[in-house]
Order: sequence, then structure tokens, then C-alpha cells
Amino acid sequence: MRRSSGHRPIGQMLMERGLLTEEQLKEALQTQKQTTQLLGEVLVDLGFVEKKALYEALSAQMHIPYLDVSPDTVDPGVATLLPKEDAERYRAIPVGRETSGGIKVAMAEPGDVMAIDALRMVLQVPVVPILSDPDSIQHTLDKVYAGGGGGGVPAAGQALSAEAAPSPGPARRGREKGGEGGSVDMQALAESVRDSGIIAAEETAPTEDRAELDRIADIADEAPIIKIAKLVIQRSLHERASDIHVEPYQNRVRVRYRIDGVLHDVLQLPKYVHAPLLSRLKIMANMNIAERRLPQDGRIHVRHADSDYDLRASVIPTTLGEKMVMRVLDKKGIQRGLGDLGFDENMLGIIEKLIRQPNGMILSTGPTGSGKTTTQYNILNHILSVEHNIITIEDPVEYQLDGISQVNVNRKAGLTFAIALKYFLRQDPDIILVGEVRDLETSEIAIQAALTGHLVLTSLHTNDAPSTVTRLVDMGVEPFLIASSIIGVISQRLARTICPNCREPYQPRKDLLLTFGFDPDLPENKDQVFYHGRGCEACRGTGYRGRLGVFELLVMNGELAELIIKRASSGQLREAALASGMVTMAEDGFSKALRGITTVEDLSRVIFTAGAW
Repeated sequence: MRRSSGHRPIGQMLMERGLLTEEQLKEALQTQKQTTQLLGEVLVDLGFVEKKALYEALSAQMHIPYLDVSPDTVDPGVATLLPKEDAERYRAIPVGRETSGGIKVAMAEPGDVMAIDALRMVLQVPVVPILSDPDSIQHTLDKVYAGGGGGGVPAAGQALSAEAAPSPGPARRGREKGGEGGSVDMQALAESVRDSGIIAAEETAPTEDRAELDRIADIADEAPIIKIAKLVIQRSLHERASDIHVEPYQNRVRVRYRIDGVLHDVLQLPKYVHAPLLSRLKIMANMNIAERRLPQDGRIHVRHADSDYDLRASVIPTTLGEKMVMRVLDKKGIQRGLGDLGFDENMLGIIEKLIRQPNGMILSTGPTGSGKTTTQYNILNHILSVEHNIITIEDPVEYQLDGISQVNVNRKAGLTFAIALKYFLRQDPDIILVGEVRDLETSEIAIQAALTGHLVLTSLHTNDAPSTVTRLVDMGVEPFLIASSIIGVISQRLARTICPNCREPYQPRKDLLLTFGFDPDLPENKDQVFYHGRGCEACRGTGYRGRLGVFELLVMNGELAELIIKRASSGQLREAALASGMVTMAEDGFSKALRGITTVEDLSRVIFTAGAW
């Protein structure tokens, strides 16, 4: 029931069809905040919308046919081509054949590329996904397979012969042995790729060789390479990775995962796997597999362990072949709630007041990967209601949020942050999120929006909160505009949290403690206990599992505004902010170390970077 990227919110579509009132939508959105359900599920549970009407609207939204599946709408001879265990795993059931030879499959998640790949691998024919209700699918499965069918081998005379049925080769054995999260012989899968006669295109023919590209594309659709691509992605989700790196080297392909902000080697594959693997991943991301000389971007949607994930894929050409990096976007991360991000009680109370202001600008600052987007999306989730018209302009849109209008930057078409902002002001917005302030024009329009009755959320790359002001001045923004528009600046980093399975007391180095202004030799500090992780299987021997925000919050006041107008330095602004009660990132982080949440070593790594003292 996932809403496809780029489509109108389902609530809006139901209202346009006269199936839902604004009051009902408001009540459903309020109810949804207390659950983990999707909006459509909440609407059905509340009795506001019939399930069939909801799925018909979803069908129009996703541009995928809808079928009210039942035993009467299914061809049993086709349905039982798919083993029951696979049907239940992917919440899918074959319902009939296409004239082209493919099989129509009713699915609860027809946008799940990995599920479609897995079904195609089992059925050995193209799969045409159809949207259907998961309860109806399960009911139909129970009826169709009640007679003990589902062996996966079709009857004689059908389009799939018994000889064409899936054999228990390496890919099949791997799935049976380990399932989605179990152990799989990746070496055997790689050898299956080699046994198919595959040699990397880079080694056999120039990029322009059409026949070679076609051959690689065909191989990318074969079972072993599909299995390898699937396992690389599924393992990353199991390991809680935020990024997947697929990197070519002279004689190998290396796969690394970024886990809790640090890269880890997880897999080495033979070089001959590189070309078909990259082609498979590019197909999944809707990229052009024939283009190997230019960078490309794409997106992959997967479903794993009953959760939806989007992978934002990027490919660049290197001297040894294409390198792909996939950023894992987990929607659960932006639905945690502000209280779960790491704000202390006092800071959280101040932020609650700031985001309820009718106008003004709130900036999130920090380096790339410091959690700025997560903080901003959680703020939007927190203030999302039917009374607010919320619009975002992002590069790119990372998470789809129901009830919010989101716009992608498109520089080729001339749609920049600045141009989008000009048009946003004609859309009667209450709250505007600007992905990033990068130039004078964007910053000035965003400030004008904040001054004319809008709450503006945006981000900027600076080391701390006070230096945000001087950065805007350096861009060319007039100080009086900064002083009158900004209401708060949140600067942040992500520190790793100690693994709860191997947490134990330890004594940090004295020089590190002194960096945070803590002298362990003072009598009042003698009894302070610090903790770290010893290292265990659960944390891959790192001693850390998960991350938490470390924050610094600057709130605008009269004294700071006066200093800004006088073009005070960031040092002077910092002194005034500290005098008014600002807690620095170092102080916020060290309080978490004192409570045994993180370590002073990791805090030093993320806080005390060049220029961030």
C-alpha cells in the first residue's frame, strides 16, 4: 500500500473522488501519528473508506491495474506454478497469462522490484504485477493451495515445460538454505556467473559494442546475478547499513557497507561479476545500462522484513569500471519523533516552541551525513496537520511524506531552489522546507518568505550554530535581514551509541577528558564511571550499535540580533549565545558520555573537527 514517488497523496485523491471529507482526513492523520500504519490502512480501520475503493484509488495513483482477487478470478493451473512458500513470502499469487507469454501476478506490493525479480526467477517468465489487497491474496492462496498444490512444476502442454521449471541450482539452493537472511554460498553464485560464459565487457569489447552490451543485459536477468544483487541489498538492510558501496578493482569487486557512520568490508567478488552485477543494479534503478561514460542517478524500492526502503543509487565511471553507491533511505528513521533523536528535555522544549511559530527561519547545520535531513523531516512530521499547507523543494526528494507537496530540483529544466521558492509563495504555503541554502538568491528569497508570514526550514553547511550567521553574511545577505528572520539554529553531529550487549566500564584517556573540560583527578570526579563496548558479534566487534544526535541550539534574542547588525564575529556571537544559556555540542555530547550512552573517543571523532572547536 506504499505511495509511489512523485504521485499525489492518497488522501487528496480520495477527497477528489468524493469518498472522503476533509474532517475525516484530519482525524485519520491524527490517528496515524499514534500508530505505525499507513494512512490508507487507518482510513479503512476507521470505516471512512471501503477497502475496494481505497485500492482503486491506489491503482490510479500507482498506474498499476487493480484486481479484487478471489479463487474465481485465478487460473489454478497458473497459480500453482509458484510454490506456496514463495507466494506467502512475497504476498503474491499468479492469476493468469499474458498473450506475450508473461504471467500476471496479483501482489500486495507491486512496486517491490526485488520481489518481482524473485518471482521472475522462480517462474522463469516475465512477471506483470497487479495491485491487490493482501487479505484477499491470503484468502485466495489458502483456497487454491488447499488441495496440496503449489509444487512449482506446471502440467504438460502449458507454456512452461517441466524441463523449464526452476532447478535446484546454486541460486535455488542458496534461497532454500538461508532464506532472506541466512547463509548463502556467494562463491558458488559467482562461479555460476562465470560458467555462463560471462567476461566483463571492459575486457572483451569497447563500450560501443552493442552486441556485448546486449549480452551483458541478458546475463543481468539470469538467476545467479539476480540472487547476488538481492543478497547484497538484503544483507545491507539486515546490517543496518546507511550506504552500500560496490567498487571495482584490478582483480576483484569489493562491497562495503557504511554502518553507524563507518565503512566496513563485507564481501569480495571476482572481477568477472562486476559488469553483470552493475547492469543488474542499474536495471533495478531504471538507469541506462548502455551508458558507461557519464555519472547516473536512480532509485530502487525494496521491501524487507515488512518494511519499505528506498535506495538512492549513484553511478560514476572510474578507470577500472563503474562504481555504484546506494544510500539506504529508511522511512522509519523520519517517524521516530523528536524526542528519540537525542535532544535533552530542555532543548526539546525550546524546539517545540520554535516550530510552533507562525513565521521565521530555522536552520539545521552540520557536515554531510550529520542527520540534518532526518531532523528536518521529523520536525515536519511533528507539525503536520490538515490545517497546514506544507511544501518542500529538495535535491533530491529523499522521503515521500503523505500530506506534503514535495518538489524535486531539476536544473536541466531550469527549476532551481530560487525559482521554485518564487512560485511556492503563490501556493499559499504555511511551512516551506528548502533542502539547502547554497547561494545569495536562494537565501534572500527564503528570508523574505520567513519575514512575510511563513515558517521556513532549511540547512547550511557550517561547523557550529554561531558561524551560520557569518556564513550568510559572507554570501552577501544583509545582516538586518538575518537578525529579523532567523529564530533558531540547530547544529548537530551523529555519535555512535555503545552496544548494549557488550557494554562495560572503562577509563578514558585523561587528555581526551580534559578536552571536554573534565579533570578526572579532581576529588568530585573520582567516582565518575565511563562505559564503552568491548566488541561482540552483535556490533561486528566495534563496540557500537546505532547512532544518536549531538546538538547545539542557538535561539535568537535581542542581544544577538544587535550583534549581528553590527557584523560581530562568530566568536563574539558564540560568547553572547553562551551567556544566554546555549549548550554547546561538546557539552551536550559529554553529558551523554557521562550517562553511558556514547564514548568520549567517538565524540572527539565527530565534534572536534577542523574549525569546530
